Amino acid sequence: MNVIRSARPLQWREVAAVANGATLELSAEAEARIAEARVLVNEIVTRGIRAYGVNTGVGALCDVVVSPVEQRDLSHNILMSHAVGVGAPLGREETRAIITAAINNFAHGHSGVRLEVVQRLLGLLNADYLPEVPAFGSVGYLSHMAHIALVCIGAGHVRTRDERLTGAEALQRLGLEPMTLEAKEGLSLVNGTPCVTGLAALALARGQRLLDWADAVAAMSFENLGGQLDAFDAQSLAFRQSPGLMQVGMRLRAALENSGILNASVGRRTQDPLSLRTIPHVHGAARDAFVTTGEVVDRELASITDNPIVAGTPDMPRVFSQAHAVGASIALAMDGIAVTVAQVAALAERRLDRLVNPLVSGLPPFLAEVGGTRSGFMIAQYTAASLVAQNRRIAAPASLDGGVTSGLQEDHLCHATPAALKALEIIDNSARILGIELLAATQAYELQSADLARAPYTEALRARVRNVLPIYRDDRPLANDMAFAFRMISDEAPPPLVPLPGPVAALLSTQQHVCA
Repeated sequence: MNVIRSARPLQWREVAAVANGATLELSAEAEARIAEARVLVNEIVTRGIRAYGVNTGVGALCDVVVSPVEQRDLSHNILMSHAVGVGAPLGREETRAIITAAINNFAHGHSGVRLEVVQRLLGLLNADYLPEVPAFGSVGYLSHMAHIALVCIGAGHVRTRDERLTGAEALQRLGLEPMTLEAKEGLSLVNGTPCVTGLAALALARGQRLLDWADAVAAMSFENLGGQLDAFDAQSLAFRQSPGLMQVGMRLRAALENSGILNASVGRRTQDPLSLRTIPHVHGAARDAFVTTGEVVDRELASITDNPIVAGTPDMPRVFSQAHAVGASIALAMDGIAVTVAQVAALAERRLDRLVNPLVSGLPPFLAEVGGTRSGFMIAQYTAASLVAQNRRIAAPASLDGGVTSGLQEDHLCHATPAALKALEIIDNSARILGIELLAATQAYELQSADLARAPYTEALRARVRNVLPIYRDDRPLANDMAFAFRMISDEAPPPLVPLPGPVAALLSTQQHVCA
């Protein structure tokens, strides 16, 4: 797949596609805008127009004038002093997402870096020579891009395949020379919101795949627990105004069509426990939240987030040394996604508990074939409960953390990038919780009456697991099975809905279109 940054800014799905390996190109029009913005910076330097980070220091040093002969040093030194990340490096997809969002921002034509700088980032991205970027140490947006930009000047480190190279070694392999940065380029390479925006695009892509799995796995648990299908009745759900709720209801009705297990349970209860009958409400609310967040991220990608921004014409250049680099809106959105996914996962753990609990499941205790000598999924539920608790702890809003930096000059911090990082962590935790539920639901099917048929869709899910993993008999470490289920949910889409004759076929076709 090839993604082109043209006159239109990238959208989050395109950023996620590049993060996952698609190549990125700049159109001639985008290249022209980048070059035109550089002309403005040159005019600002020549005329001595006061511009933050161009001919002044940064942060609390914004009123210290920097002479033309010192401006290269300023750009170089900004990278060195801002490369303060700590901890394990980001993964391949995260790093690619950030670089893609940065290139998108430069292509607006208001940053003022030379085209060669953007092409250097593009070359590293498409060669998959990815700078090593420590995950932590940023209150907003500075340290991650600084570590990326180090490689452009031959510093820092690069990871490619299974190798770790110095920045200089990586450039040599690519036939490139280290760059000398010009006025403003050091600051442009570290500021703006590419870090949070790239990570947010990745969170949306991973989170939406997780929501598809949440519906699928929930259908399996619902069926195993003999739920009342009235909970997904279209007329009933229509009383609440929510596109996401209606979509989830449709998906669940399709997934559970022709279930002999559920047909046998009709009328058994007046209503199911909330962990079963609120699946459309919780999953639907999550889908609505993701739609809104996608709009926020796309607006951020369409925005110029430099400080300063250059505009005007070569005859009348203008500089805006203000606050567009602060990502308050996307920080709030990422905090919201963290809470959203944590709630979906918490509901999954409650379903899991009902599957393993003999007091309510109607199945052998803890889904073990032989009680007493086998514990089955007893302790796996502990793991899920632990992860739910961890999600709860880290879902606290990063955007409220605050803090003061740079000698009172930067006395309000919204912690946008940390908000995105914790959202990604919660998505991973939640994929593990759903993976455990998937395994338990698959095990539960083995313990149902052989006379009751599963729905074709849930049978396809069960078979997908059983094609790899046999029934669990306490005969192997369950952690290995859990790792397999986590990778399935993290890396793959759930199987398409099973085509059925009659009116169901139209429903399934519509649902597949929605999923696409």
